[in-house]
Amino acid sequence: MDTYITGSTIKNLREKKRITQAELADMLGVSSKAISKWETGKGLPDITLIEPLAKALSVSVMELMSGNTVINKNLSANIVRSKFYVCPICNNIIRTVGDTVISCCGIALPPLEAEETDADHQVTIEKVEDEHFITVTHDMTKMHYISFICYVTSDRVEFVKLYPEGNAETRLKFRGSGYLYIYCNKHGLMKKKL
Repeated sequence: MDTYITGSTIKNLREKKRITQAELADMLGVSSKAISKWETGKGLPDITLIEPLAKALSVSVMELMSGNTVINKNLSANIVRSKFYVCPICNNIIRTVGDTVISCCGIALPPLEAEETDADHQVTIEKVEDEHFITVTHDMTKMHYISFICYVTSDRVEFVKLYPEGNAETRLKFRGSGYLYIYCNKHGLMKKKL
């Protein structure tokens, strides 16, 4: 983790929960003076208290560590609003349908911002029988490649993982309008409206 809990985060979360320093101290088995020291930045909670502190404040450990609480207002979980996260260390790919806090390999991951495809990432779509053959004009080397192609509509996701030195192509079944996403390991996430 490249951050640690701040006193203002503890104080804000405690106040949102409408509990006193003494009540929080009782929940954690520490003194109210310890809570006061944490909130004023004169001390930090012991690492063994991180999980119990997050539980007492009704947030995840990641939310506590980052200081960002997540309230998913997208209750219908519209898949078209999918967010993608890629770990720069292990290349793990994570897709969510709402706001969340994602961590991989010890770092918090920001959601990727999709840009429109460009001339260096030209997408060709050909209808073949009942599917569409997708090709991305892009070299596929060990250092620079397309990592995945994903088709997202309001009710389904088709996701294909690609690998270096393979081909930047796949077959997908299009059903209605949606978005085609491609991820280049050097240039990031791109999308094309279908």
